[in-house]
Amino acid sequence: MVRFAMAHLRGTDRSQPLLLPEAIDDYVGPENPVRFIEAFVDELDLQALGFVRAAAKATGRPGYHPADLLKLYIYGYLNRVRSSRRLEAESHRNIEVIWLLRHLKPDFKTIADFRRDNRATFKLVFRQFVLLCRQLDLFGRELLAVDGTRIKAVSNKDRNFTRAALAAFIREADGKLSAYMARLDEGDADEDRASGSGSGGLAEKIAAIRGKRNRHQALMDELERTGEDQISLTDPDARAMARMTKVGVGYNIQLAVDVKHKLIAEQKVSSQVIDLGLLAPTAAAAMEALGVETIEVVADRGYYKIEDIEACEETGITAYVPKPAKGTAAREGFFTKEAFLYDPDKNVYVCPGGATLLPLYAAKLRGNRKVDYCNRKACRNCVLKQRCTANTYRRVSRLDNEGVMDRMAARLAARPEVMDQRRETVEHPFGTIKQWMNQGAFLMRRLENVRGEFSLTALAYNIRRAITLVGVPELIAAART
Repeated sequence: MVRFAMAHLRGTDRSQPLLLPEAIDDYVGPENPVRFIEAFVDELDLQALGFVRAAAKATGRPGYHPADLLKLYIYGYLNRVRSSRRLEAESHRNIEVIWLLRHLKPDFKTIADFRRDNRATFKLVFRQFVLLCRQLDLFGRELLAVDGTRIKAVSNKDRNFTRAALAAFIREADGKLSAYMARLDEGDADEDRASGSGSGGLAEKIAAIRGKRNRHQALMDELERTGEDQISLTDPDARAMARMTKVGVGYNIQLAVDVKHKLIAEQKVSSQVIDLGLLAPTAAAAMEALGVETIEVVADRGYYKIEDIEACEETGITAYVPKPAKGTAAREGFFTKEAFLYDPDKNVYVCPGGATLLPLYAAKLRGNRKVDYCNRKACRNCVLKQRCTANTYRRVSRLDNEGVMDRMAARLAARPEVMDQRRETVEHPFGTIKQWMNQGAFLMRRLENVRGEFSLTALAYNIRRAITLVGVPELIAAART
């Protein structure tokens, strides 16, 4: 029986001369994303956008053109390479980067300085790509999903101090200092000396605690001066986020995503811990970028704020935000506000017991006029009194502008599936950015730098999404139109 030996695949001899393509351009195919990056950036008016050194000086040492460094950063963010040192390494070994930069090899400091110096312009580049996607009809421009996520800052939670934490530490330090001083006054120092510790050790403890207390008091004084609720030492603009977000200290990222192809229409970075009050400005900026006068916006219950919904309605934005299930009334067995039916024609409420509640008292709440509805006579002998609201007789309150919330509730009741659209739409970019693009933390400090960094992230996401939808050649053709 004859046995044939199977050979393994082997590479060529490293000393073997090779006939390589005559031009490096032959290594980059027509579908390669770097060809679109080249075409897109070359069509931008970088001087009009505000890029530093977009116009070369007549004298002095020549510098790198900002177009080349912008191409490098867009390529890096598209390929999960955000570090300036790693981008420098790619310019020496990556054939795509060598093609894109035409053999230029900027050092990491030049690369990092470019991102810092042009941080505000990256948002404008992002807007330019949104306009390109509009040109290709990739935005539906009818319904936006708005949501926020938290991304970690360059800051440790141990270097972040809230007003409550500082106050607690100062109280604890004062208690320890009082105890140590009492021990000295009572002659405990002699006992310490007999046991080998001596008063010197106690004095050192007092000095250490007093020094730490003074440092915390200085931080508290700074909070009092600025009116802030917390302070971060490493990145002063970062904030401690809610525990449920699983991000210690970071920034709040807001996205407005078009439901047609899950492209980002607008993105904002904020130091605000919660989402309340961010719906109207985010949606209005997205509406401007999309070039429409009216649009629908859906968001989760974290955006439920009457002033924000009213601002949306005034600017042509139709909002869909569910009411949060907050308050202790339901948990304690009391009727919720939904159990009281409002009659807009008569401006009265009908309670669960069938009584009519009249508007009798008025006050101010966050700048709005609040009216309390009640009916003492009906409440006095009502069999449902024990289950009614906790207030003695002011059963339900209503703001003057609460009609906007009633209209929104009616819209949601008629279109409940819009909340599923929100989830399917906005979770796509967040998942892609955090998982596929591996951006669970920022590289830069301070709010303006972080905003520039995330503009590059959102731009890279949109480019990747557009390439999937229409392909590189069509994007290049649109960029050059």
